[in-house]
Amino acid sequence: MVTVSQNTLAQFSQERSLILWFDEVGIADIPLVGGKNASLGEMIQQLTPQGVKVPTGFATTAYAYRYFIQSAGLEAKLQELFRDLDVEDIKNLRLRGKKARSLLIHTPFPVELREAIATAYESLCEKYNADTDVAVRSSATAEDLPDASFAGQQETYLNVVGVEGVLAACHKCFASLFTDRAISYRHTKKFDHLSIALTVGVQKMVRSDLATSGVMFSIDTETGFKDAALITAAYGLGENVVQGSVNPDEYCVFKPTLKTGFRPIIDKKLGSKELKMIYDDGSKFTKNVTVSTADKGKFALSDDEILQLAHWACLIEDHYSQVHGIYTPMDIEWAKDGITNQLFVVQARPETVQSQRTGNLLRSYRLVGKAEEQTKNVSLQPLTTGRAVGEAISQGKVHLILDVHKIEQFQAGDVLVTERTDPDWEPIMKRASAIVTNAGGRTCHAAIIARELGVPAIVGCGNATDVLKTGQEVTISCAEGEEGKVYAGLLPFEVQEVPLENLPRTRTQILMNVGNPQEALSLSAIPNDGVGLARTEFIIANQIQIHPMALIHFDEVKDEFVKAKIAKITALYAEKSQYFVDKLAQGIGRIAAAFYPKSVTVRMSDFKSNEYANLLGGQQFEPDEENPMLGWRGAARYYDEGYREAFALECEAIKRVREEMGLTNVIPMIPFCRTPDEGRLVLAEMAKNGLQQGVNNLQVYVMCELPSNVIMAEEFADVFDGFSIGSNDLTQLTLGVDRDSALVARLFDERSPAVKQMVKMVIQTAKKHNRKIGICGQAPSDYPEFAQFLVEEGIDSISLNPDSVLKTMLEIAKVEQQA
Repeated sequence: MVTVSQNTLAQFSQERSLILWFDEVGIADIPLVGGKNASLGEMIQQLTPQGVKVPTGFATTAYAYRYFIQSAGLEAKLQELFRDLDVEDIKNLRLRGKKARSLLIHTPFPVELREAIATAYESLCEKYNADTDVAVRSSATAEDLPDASFAGQQETYLNVVGVEGVLAACHKCFASLFTDRAISYRHTKKFDHLSIALTVGVQKMVRSDLATSGVMFSIDTETGFKDAALITAAYGLGENVVQGSVNPDEYCVFKPTLKTGFRPIIDKKLGSKELKMIYDDGSKFTKNVTVSTADKGKFALSDDEILQLAHWACLIEDHYSQVHGIYTPMDIEWAKDGITNQLFVVQARPETVQSQRTGNLLRSYRLVGKAEEQTKNVSLQPLTTGRAVGEAISQGKVHLILDVHKIEQFQAGDVLVTERTDPDWEPIMKRASAIVTNAGGRTCHAAIIARELGVPAIVGCGNATDVLKTGQEVTISCAEGEEGKVYAGLLPFEVQEVPLENLPRTRTQILMNVGNPQEALSLSAIPNDGVGLARTEFIIANQIQIHPMALIHFDEVKDEFVKAKIAKITALYAEKSQYFVDKLAQGIGRIAAAFYPKSVTVRMSDFKSNEYANLLGGQQFEPDEENPMLGWRGAARYYDEGYREAFALECEAIKRVREEMGLTNVIPMIPFCRTPDEGRLVLAEMAKNGLQQGVNNLQVYVMCELPSNVIMAEEFADVFDGFSIGSNDLTQLTLGVDRDSALVARLFDERSPAVKQMVKMVIQTAKKHNRKIGICGQAPSDYPEFAQFLVEEGIDSISLNPDSVLKTMLEIAKVEQQA
């Protein structure tokens, strides 16, 4: 007599079920209910106890789909239909897809399947209310695998109500297994069309039509930086964010210190959020309406909600990494219910691009020659800009297409320019040299597919379809930070590939100079020991743009035009000075997070008075100096009545980064400090503003850029915890050469014996007094022999421009081997 275990009977019962509830399945059940539904079941069972809220529902099974196909004898008809499929021929693809969908949609469901779906939906109605609103989503059994996203390949229907409505939506989902884009994608990924089954998830709707929704990733989507959670948000139902119909808000959270109880929101970007999808009381399920000006101008999520979602992203990533036995970053859709004000996770799948990349090769793109110089001098203006996707450079002829039904005209190698893409565009996206869209954020369809295909893209340009014309030759640059730029013409560029396996490690610490916070996550992939110079001036000039005193004394700003401009930029802030603190803290925090837990030395502001005057509102608060280079700059400002209040804002930003974000790897550094007594005054000012040297392991460094810093190095060592040599100013003041003067430029040389003697002296004194000593000036980046000299003198660290790190590291390794 053969006995069958209860487990075996249960498994057999599941495999022959037409319907399974989410709480009956887990991640191991992808063959039964597809990727989306298995993941929902996994989260409901395993993560709900940890506080992650997931709406319930049920799934039709793979068995149900195959039962439908086989009972109607559709398999042979489909095989015959795809016998002469040619996905490269758009007309052939469209005809085959249309016939396959028609075949399924005009074949009635078996009675048993209709009854099973109807009974399950009625059970949901008993739990909630009559005619419960549900989302009906397709989920293929080959979907959400580690190397294939199938993002948006099949259909989704929102705000579906009533038994007949649910049955009709399920039927259309079955047919959507044969959308043109799904057929093309499966062919590309070498999946057999008939071996894949389509399951349908029927899930209680979250009323985000009355609130907000979006997408989040537990990894930075561009750089592959593992310690960041990226969240996007817009008003209404989430389809607009997924499909790229809107430019959403973007938030970035640093996961390691979030997990230890801090609040590390390291970036917030306001999106335009012009449309929101809501329920339609008419014949359609949903409709788009315009967002009010007031709502567009504010963030869609509070800081608490951002942190809550990021916390969930960590829980979900950690769980799936444990389940799979390998690091598994996640792509998650979330929604906020406008009735209960609760957040929910409505989908989660493995991220399929960055997680598949190996870290053995560092590939970098950059414009070269005249093009590079012109972009640095801002004389080469881009035709349009948007969010960069892909960190690469590409070029080709523009092909502007606004109607998806005209994609057969697209030629391989062209630059696709359009309003936005959805999965119907995928058959030509893989042929494009680059993609440019008016709408969308970093988590929209165009961005996700471009990453997967390895095609650079710029999304959310706003005006690309107006300024770019078919046939126009352009260069697409996604290699200049988070802002992607479209330049006219075919500009010269180069690609550098550096294998990272056999790079030598040096005794001398190799640090990096970082100015732009938006480049920090990608720069951290270059082998390094931390940041020797993070320049606050870049953040103030480019991201803040307003003089801090004009924010503190906003009501006293005399120029009405300037005042109006400041008011517009700071519209979200009742207290204008907090705009300065927020932006500076986020900029510093992003750099500190990128390199955490390695040290990040942040130089406090060192604008000259003429540079400060160029900021909005600056003219009113700055003196007119004959020689700003030697005037009111650096430390001299911080305790002066004319700037003391502004320095307090800088201190508040550093305090927030260290204490609220938990990024205690930040070391503030004081520039242009003329005397030890001045250093003590600055430290007293910092302490007054909550930055007490020695408390919470706070160190404070000083720039060594004046002859007095060298001559009185012993006294400065009593005041500060370390030195960083600024070779530019030290050379200028040792040789008496104005570094801005072309007339004496030939005399400016950091390799001068006088300058080298200065450097040698301060290294020796710092070593004698057990103080850290490094260099963050330009010289070692430009001159390998100067770097060699520094190593021979025993310097602790050399901070380099990012493009000099690898070559200088090799030079230093040689010197150390010879020593």
